[in-house]
Amino acid sequence: MDIAAFRSLKHRNYRLFFTGQGISLVGTWMQQIAMSWLVYRMSGSALLLGVVAFSGRIPSFLIGPFAGVLADRLNKHRLIIITQTLSMLQAFVLSALVLTGVVAIWQIIALSVFLGCINAFDIPIRQAFVVDMLERKEDLGNAIALNSSLVNGARLIGPAIAGILIAALGEGLCFLLNGISYIAVLVALLMMRLDRPYVPVQKKNFIKDLTEGFSYAFGFPPIKAVLLLLALMSFLGMPYQVLMPIFAGKILHGGPHTLGFLMGSSGLGALCGAVFLASRKEASKLGVTTPLSAAIFGIGLITFSRSSFLWLSMPLLSVAGFGMMVQMASSNMVIQNIVEDGKRGRVMSFFTMAFMGMTPFGSLAGGWLASRIGAPDTLFISGVCCILGALAFSTRLPHLKAQLAPVYEQRRAF
Repeated sequence: MDIAAFRSLKHRNYRLFFTGQGISLVGTWMQQIAMSWLVYRMSGSALLLGVVAFSGRIPSFLIGPFAGVLADRLNKHRLIIITQTLSMLQAFVLSALVLTGVVAIWQIIALSVFLGCINAFDIPIRQAFVVDMLERKEDLGNAIALNSSLVNGARLIGPAIAGILIAALGEGLCFLLNGISYIAVLVALLMMRLDRPYVPVQKKNFIKDLTEGFSYAFGFPPIKAVLLLLALMSFLGMPYQVLMPIFAGKILHGGPHTLGFLMGSSGLGALCGAVFLASRKEASKLGVTTPLSAAIFGIGLITFSRSSFLWLSMPLLSVAGFGMMVQMASSNMVIQNIVEDGKRGRVMSFFTMAFMGMTPFGSLAGGWLASRIGAPDTLFISGVCCILGALAFSTRLPHLKAQLAPVYEQRRAF
């Protein structure tokens, strides 16, 4: 592969972040798999799987925009240290409850809400902080793509480790190791040398800042269209992850190791998608990649929903993972490439709402629908809707590209 695909790693601060976050994300995926399996083992309920996923993601929808205002006002570096520390404490509390054998479903839901509130602040702030770690803004698109490859490299490793540990020692160890993994990212953050010191911005009325960000994001058709397509994919498609324990247990007649293989396969496809974007120098340009990847995601879901063999389900999930990641990461790159720096935090909070905030509604709806018609038919319907959304976006693509042309020329993006 062209070494230019890794050009962002030349920046010391980003290299520190990449290393620390890579270790932490393995733990994060271990916790996600362990939590899904724990809930399914304790309840056997598709609806409760949806409820737990809903409780962990709904804060991103409700309080995400406020986090975006803070990201544009306060020191993002310090805020991320705080959010990562709180996430570490949540993992340790969850591990203590499970290892002592006193855990209950309501505790899992409460801790999911707590972590969701942390992530509602952490994710948009972390997204907006990427540009501050780079000495050359031209490498921003590559850094975003490498972030995505990092997430999905961990997604490939974490579920496989979690499946083995759950089968051998139980879920509690996964939560404990996740808590320990946060030490790596905290050390990386503390070792950073930020050449551009934080300069406090002039604070306006909080609500005015919020409405200004909303008007900016949804008043410009290209940003609005990208956010709406991403929201549609998140609502209709992303709940497939919530239903994976059902496919692993009932459809494929496996156990936690099967769940790990499935999630790892999805992560492998997503990793390939992220590396594909990182190797493209013009990936930040809005084009056919965004709707085409959404359609690939939908096709992957449809074909996976019809499979009852693990050897076939794994590559089909890889296709879905590829499409999902390229669609999400390309949307992120397009938006970050055209957004004004002073509004980056607020716009990325709306990106987080679209990507993370819509997922809980889809998870709840998907869990409810799966309890009525079954998980395979639920995913089939989701895949069809994703394809229809991609077709609708494609019809507006020429108009959107025409509106972006002067913006790209002004910013010398390509």
